[in-house]
Amino acid sequence: MEKIGNRKGRSPSSLKGRILRTARRVFGEYGYHGATTRMIAKASGIDISTLHYHWGEKAELYEAVILDITRKFRTRLIEVERIIHGLPLPERMDIAIDMVADYLFRHPEVSNIVLFRYFGKTRHPSAVDFHIPEFVSDIARSMNLCTDEVTPGVSMQVLAMMNVIFNFISGETFFRSTMNLRKAEYAAMVKKTAKLILIPAFAGEAGDQRSEVRGQKTER
Repeated sequence: MEKIGNRKGRSPSSLKGRILRTARRVFGEYGYHGATTRMIAKASGIDISTLHYHWGEKAELYEAVILDITRKFRTRLIEVERIIHGLPLPERMDIAIDMVADYLFRHPEVSNIVLFRYFGKTRHPSAVDFHIPEFVSDIARSMNLCTDEVTPGVSMQVLAMMNVIFNFISGETFFRSTMNLRKAEYAAMVKKTAKLILIPAFAGEAGDQRSEVRGQKTER
């Protein structure tokens, strides 16, 4: 197992980054409670003491993974917005679905970790929960679902859109096996299906009814 500074030319910071990348993958496969620091250390090719030296305990490493995922996904959404800004809504959605799906297929741990956090019986508290409303607001405004306040109805629409993509990506292994598709074929079909469902709903005749939901607030 590799110890700190053992490999010539490898800085501690690059090793720390490698551990973080491995942790993203392991937490994405097993969730917070299924993954262990020993699993992450072994997959990183280091001993457990080196992992703890760089990242501390499992909770601290998991928090770093969540923040890394949050920051990079937010950056991707900003890139998407720059490209689609000002286009008609159907075109915006067509491009956005392609770009977001491509990103998530390259980083499937993002969808997996999000869904683990949705459905996990025991959840590790994380700052990512405080960023979810920001993501929802950014996407809602990009799609012109609202101009000021993001209502619960608008939030539900954005979450429905994102969860279509998250679920297809997290379920890739199972779905591909049932349909006997190669990876590229499956990715293309996911994007085509997402567009078939989402673009008419948001930009077509069905989308005309969004105004009823847009202004709704949850009755208390």
